Amino acid sequence: MFLEIFKYDFIIRGLEAGIIVSLIAPLIGIFLVLRRYSLIADTLSHVSLAGIAIGLLLKINPVITALGATLFASFGIERLRISKKVYGESALALFLSGSLALAVVLLSLAHGFNTNLFNYLFGSILTVTSADVLMIAILAVVVIVILFAFYKELVAISFDEESAKVNGIPVKLINTVLIILSALTVSISIPIVGILLISALIVVPVVTALQLRVSFAKTILYAEIFSLFGVVAGIFASFYLNLSTGGTIVLIMLAVFAFVFLFSNNSRSIA
Repeated sequence: MFLEIFKYDFIIRGLEAGIIVSLIAPLIGIFLVLRRYSLIADTLSHVSLAGIAIGLLLKINPVITALGATLFASFGIERLRISKKVYGESALALFLSGSLALAVVLLSLAHGFNTNLFNYLFGSILTVTSADVLMIAILAVVVIVILFAFYKELVAISFDEESAKVNGIPVKLINTVLIILSALTVSISIPIVGILLISALIVVPVVTALQLRVSFAKTILYAEIFSLFGVVAGIFASFYLNLSTGGTIVLIMLAVFAFVFLFSNNSRSIA
């Protein structure tokens, strides 16, 4: 009975995509959280909604148009931030509200909400195709390669940006790389957790791991474990309990966070 889930091809595709996404999201999330850039993931997820709307309107693969929209927005956000004419939070607010307004207008042209849009908003493994899995895998490889190429620099600016500048690290370039990687991660996460829940997938496992107060490397390892557990357990629970995939994944991750938070605090109190 428990293994019945593996009889369905769409579940297998969902698990493949989910595992890939669960391993990539914390790798980007750790740098966003440490730099207090968590809102970038939320902003880019709203930007991707405009990209999805463009895809639905033009009958193009919405994941591709979402990727294009998030990459375009990531460059715009970083450009405004570097100019120092607009504060970082204000730049995020501009893109968040603007992309949401654009999405609403485009969706009205496409005759409003439909089932496909609902799946993209909240995630659904039913919609994951073999082409989606392949695209997610390719983008994940790109993210990993770029991440490892700039790993030392990303770590340096995450802990002390001013010191990194003094040591000759191209901070502007590394910040641009980070936001581009965030855009790629948001795009590949859409089919699994949906636009409205992407930021939770990127942030919650990392915040959970940080409660353990271990080394940087171990924090990444624990974040990966929490993320993988949340996604796989969420897919299984959503299948057997007939629940929304994205919402179930995020609720499980929040439950893990609550457990770790309480456990770590109690452990320190006893010590």
